[in-house]
Amino acid sequence: MKVLIIEDEIKLGNILLQGLKEHGMVAEVARDGSTGLRLALSKTYDTVILDVTLPLKNGFDVLQELRASGNTVPVLMLTARSGIEDRVRGLDLGADDYLPKPFAFKELLARVRAISRRPQIEPQTVLKLADLELNPSTREVKRAGQPIDLSAREFALLEYFLRHKEMVLTRAMILDQVWASDYVNDGGSNVVEVYINYLRRKVDQPFPRKLIHTVRGTGYILQEKD
Repeated sequence: MKVLIIEDEIKLGNILLQGLKEHGMVAEVARDGSTGLRLALSKTYDTVILDVTLPLKNGFDVLQELRASGNTVPVLMLTARSGIEDRVRGLDLGADDYLPKPFAFKELLARVRAISRRPQIEPQTVLKLADLELNPSTREVKRAGQPIDLSAREFALLEYFLRHKEMVLTRAMILDQVWASDYVNDGGSNVVEVYINYLRRKVDQPFPRKLIHTVRGTGYILQEKD
């Protein structure tokens, strides 16, 4: 799951970022409303955590412009305000849930998971290619009926491949979607190659048919080949 946090409080933003990563999610932080809106409109996220009081553009304006663009990403709004008017306004503008500060991280995590499970355009289904299967809801991966144990990052990488199967994915695309803003901390220049190798050892090497292929000078592709 990929989450965008739009929060100007540095300490809170960092706590949320670290907490979500520890629970197997890919997350990044925007510190103002304008940057947050730009990221939400230009990238693909499973959930947006949106504070109301933000510099440059407040959370209500961000949400209104996001929904006006046709973007239906689930949004959880955070605010120090507890008035019923603000909660009603956020929900009327298209927020999926509302959580007043201060809050327990466990509750936020539960709400993020709940709104991300709500069907958007189409229900979440098992992703498949050949005899490879990945279930985003249960986080189970199987190949030829055999369960495969993946780390959170390996799972995110394989899910990205399966959602874009038979498409050439460049290293920059993979970094942007799977590592977001923290790829430097995960090894920088060769992190994609390292994790591709990890994935190949688990998903490809034990099986006769290989699915992860290198496109020389361009990137990688997940596809069946005779």
